[in-house]
Amino acid sequence: MAAEMGTEPQPAQGGEGVSDLDAAADEAIALCGGDARAAVKALLVLNGHLEREIAMAMPVVSYGFSRGWHHRNREPEA
Repeated sequence: MAAEMGTEPQPAQGGEGVSDLDAAADEAIALCGGDARAAVKALLVLNGHLEREIAMAMPVVSYGFSRGWHHRNREPEA
């Protein structure tokens, strides 16, 4: 769904960031036919998919390459 929505919104820090986040939320709802509950469900499914991809990548990505964004001894969650 993120690919369909274009660029992913950045965390809002006030000012213009809020309008960007609102626009992304409006677009997600529009993609789900105006149903906000369906948009939340779709985003939760996408988030779960991305978390699984990260869990699969962590064991094969070196600590140095990732610049320490994950812990060396951290086990992927099942």
